[in-house]
Amino acid sequence: MNETTDTRRFLPSVDKILQHVNQTAGMDTFSHEQKVDAARNILNQIRLSGVHEPPEMEEIIHQVVSLLELRQKAGIRRVVNGAGIILHTGLGRAVLPREAMDAVKNLDGYSSLQIDLETGERGRRDAEIEEILHKLTGAEAATVVNNNAAATLLVLTVLCKDQELIVSRGQLIEIGGSFRLPDIIAASGARMVEVGTTNKTHLRDYENAITEHTRVLLRVNPSNYRIIGFSKMVPTKDLVSLKTGRDLIVVDDLGCGALVDLRKFGLPYEATVQDSIAAGADVALFSGDKLISGPQAGIIVGKKENITKIRKHPLARAMRVGKFTIAALEATLKLFLNPETMFEKIPVLRMITTPLSSLQNHATALSQRLAKYASCEVRKDYSVCGGGSLPDCPLETAVVAISHADFTANELAKKLRLGEPSVVTRVQDEKVHIDVRTLLDGDDERIENAIKELFK
Repeated sequence: MNETTDTRRFLPSVDKILQHVNQTAGMDTFSHEQKVDAARNILNQIRLSGVHEPPEMEEIIHQVVSLLELRQKAGIRRVVNGAGIILHTGLGRAVLPREAMDAVKNLDGYSSLQIDLETGERGRRDAEIEEILHKLTGAEAATVVNNNAAATLLVLTVLCKDQELIVSRGQLIEIGGSFRLPDIIAASGARMVEVGTTNKTHLRDYENAITEHTRVLLRVNPSNYRIIGFSKMVPTKDLVSLKTGRDLIVVDDLGCGALVDLRKFGLPYEATVQDSIAAGADVALFSGDKLISGPQAGIIVGKKENITKIRKHPLARAMRVGKFTIAALEATLKLFLNPETMFEKIPVLRMITTPLSSLQNHATALSQRLAKYASCEVRKDYSVCGGGSLPDCPLETAVVAISHADFTANELAKKLRLGEPSVVTRVQDEKVHIDVRTLLDGDDERIENAIKELFK
């Protein structure tokens, strides 16, 4: 095709396109520069496409407007979790309680983040959290950093730099993103001494490894995996017994951070913070955004002497959390003070403990609602806790299995993800499964609207 016959030469100018875009509803929210960039982007796509006949002006305008709207949606936005993974890392892990969200919303002006209102003097931003955690766990003191990996690095840097740390080989964990505990220990400056084997570690292994250079005995809770069968790990209270006559510190990395014993709901035992403190751990650390259902945070509790040292270290300033995390975590932790209502008000606990009969009723109602638009049936399936919590505990659930003659299951799942609102599901047996365990108030209506829009 030569220059005289290539009709792409007759594409409208950017200015001409913008005249029409500016007359389109909702486009006044975009700057002139954004519109110019979108128009140029679409024109370049057309030129590179190789088509002989350029689109009509109306189609070009539609593409520019669609691109602007798509860019506006890019980034974090509200999604519906129909995947049945309660602590879905890709979806932000724990759902915050309503009380936590209200606490954050109240910070639309100045706040009492770091002032003692009684005296008017400077205060500590984690003072209220420390008081709540003392009531909940019995720990003498507490502080908060931005996540549990940061908490581990900070604790070991402060308490064990240039000294020896003893840890079981069976507890050298790797968490998401290929982030490994040995790397954190190395970054802290502690010298790691591995004892035992992958499946069995005895108290004598720790005792035989203690030298004059040993400072920390580290226990790591296997919250994201399990070793079963011929296995043995040393409990915290036994490690504490090795402190007699020695200047040692027992650090208990609890990972997912349970504040409630879930065995009464038929779930496996997960070491609680209370158990760790009662067993005599000098320092315990855990996540705020897993079984606690709070914001991302690394919570450190323990003996006042150790927490004071940790709080004063320069790294603590680099890792400290802001007012929104403080407000959300305070509000979430307060809910644990009332055992009668916490399973209703704390989303993660509510999702984990919802009985199957309730889920089946919910799935039936949702299926009836969606049957107007697609083929639906209720099936039994399994949810998971996810997020490195309760790894060996599939939760029996009910799902709505959806199919449509016009789409494959993968096509339908993608369209739901990209829709408004976005609905994240899972594909199984050539059907799209919506797990009702992870649906929140109002999500049934959101799903119906998304599917209605899809098939409109």
